[in-house]
Amino acid sequence: MKKNTQYLAEIRKIMNSKGIDALIISGTDPHQSELPPAHWRGREWLTSFESENGTNGTAVITADHAYCWTDSRYFIQAATQMEGTGFELMKEDGPDAVNLIGWVANNLKNGDTVAIDGTTFSISWTEKLNEELSNNGIKLIDSFDIFNHIWHDRPSRPKNKLFVHDEQIVGESVDSKVARTLEAIDSESANALLLSSLDDIAWITNVRTANDIAFSPSFVSYLYLDATKRVIFLDLEKLTPEVESHFKKYNFETQPYDEVFKFAETLPQETQLLLDPNKTSYSLYNSLQCTPIFGGAAVAKLKSIKNSTQINHLQTAMDKDGVALTRFFMMVEKEYPKGELTEYSLGKELRKLRLADPTCVDESFAAILGWNANAALPHYEPTADSSLPIHGDGMLLVDSGGQYIYGTTDITRTIGLGNPSAEMKRDFTLVLKGNIAIATQKFLKGTVGTQLDVLARQYLWNEGKTYYHGTGHGVGFFLNVHEGPHQIRMNNVPVALMPGMNVTDEPGLYYEGRYGIRTENVLVVEEWETTEFGEFYQFKTLSLFPIDTSLIDYSIMTQPEIDWLNDYHTLVKQRLTPLLNKEEAAWLANKCEQISLS
Repeated sequence: MKKNTQYLAEIRKIMNSKGIDALIISGTDPHQSELPPAHWRGREWLTSFESENGTNGTAVITADHAYCWTDSRYFIQAATQMEGTGFELMKEDGPDAVNLIGWVANNLKNGDTVAIDGTTFSISWTEKLNEELSNNGIKLIDSFDIFNHIWHDRPSRPKNKLFVHDEQIVGESVDSKVARTLEAIDSESANALLLSSLDDIAWITNVRTANDIAFSPSFVSYLYLDATKRVIFLDLEKLTPEVESHFKKYNFETQPYDEVFKFAETLPQETQLLLDPNKTSYSLYNSLQCTPIFGGAAVAKLKSIKNSTQINHLQTAMDKDGVALTRFFMMVEKEYPKGELTEYSLGKELRKLRLADPTCVDESFAAILGWNANAALPHYEPTADSSLPIHGDGMLLVDSGGQYIYGTTDITRTIGLGNPSAEMKRDFTLVLKGNIAIATQKFLKGTVGTQLDVLARQYLWNEGKTYYHGTGHGVGFFLNVHEGPHQIRMNNVPVALMPGMNVTDEPGLYYEGRYGIRTENVLVVEEWETTEFGEFYQFKTLSLFPIDTSLIDYSIMTQPEIDWLNDYHTLVKQRLTPLLNKEEAAWLANKCEQISLS
């Protein structure tokens, strides 16, 4: 991996010439994308803390220090990749967490200056920063892009062609979505909306592309809506005759991407413009002369609730995914004894098997394949240099998904190869018990994911073990594999789980340098029962692939857990068998054999 060590000295020279005492560099783009296009991945380029799936990180450079803050998913990876770059790891969560804004405010003095590129930081984050700095007499410059000075071969913005997502698959027209969005705007006391979030824009317009955002079919753009006007801002080279016709049909005006700032400046003062402060850039907000209204939760919730057509099609995507996984894991078991498999080669093979289906446009993220110690890195991606050979005894963790036109998948299976230890089996079973606890829980209308999170962790906690990532996240419909606003996690996310919302169920356990475990399915919320106490909901499991029963420690399983697993495997067998050849069907039947405690 190339280390850009020469640029720190150059950056500090530029900072000194402009009177900048600290520079904060975002890890995202003007749309706060989880995985920004290459044009905006400067923080990764500079720090060498990078991956195909993107990394969460924010860098801070002063005259004497260079740090990069990230979360617990990346601690080991970040420390390894940044070695020799001049950047040091700072932890933003866990017991040794250091607050970035607090650190900057406490390590600078009255009269100092901090600089950021305001196009890549959100309103909410920048306002917190500005408040803390102001309280300490520190000045903020919000329009400084260091990469314009040092990144001489910076990639251009993506110009990939757009296409229309079939409304027979989507189950709703653009006019219907716009109407419901305008109602949501009104509910938040606004009369217009300016969207920066790329998956929201793709959802409303029923338009997609490939390769603007790696592993997501959303496209770089902005969208303005009010009762009489619909304007989409994008690089016009992206338009095809089909998409131009689609936009014309639904009365969208197209304008060049960069014109959004001029457009925002000219909105009348009486315009009550709804902005999501967590998704809209500070620079765009600063350009407004109208009245901003902070919100957007109602709009995000519309996208998160899948209609019955989408759920039916998503089940088709799960069928196709299960077929690809069956062929993949059959191959792993067959080839493993030869000792020639590597994590990297398996990743390439899994991608090939998924994309063999013509309805699979891409993976939904770069597959995470970790053998033993590498499985302890929750977001590990094998490369030709880092890849471990798969031989000996242990566990292989495979977290992967596909972007099918019928929906987005995300599934993790951990399998045993050789002779996994009794400790591994016990830990695997503790994780599985947490997965089943979430999948089988009934809950009252109004319940939020935070109230359910402990169900997945309880068995680990009772043995003094835990994991630090969330238990579950929403999944887009042929959109981002991570979708809000609902989640299942320890920190409070006050969004109620509602019928039609899908969410992952993925507890895990990780021992640095030894092994890692995760079991993940996608669930959908559905109505269960109404009693005198109110409406109750339940989860339905959508993902389809067997769980490795050879790794189960039956001494800590209960009969209801065994019953759930047997029922699940019966469903997997019923759904996938008609799609497999005779050899594949026999392999699957073996993996789905009924189990008992006796």
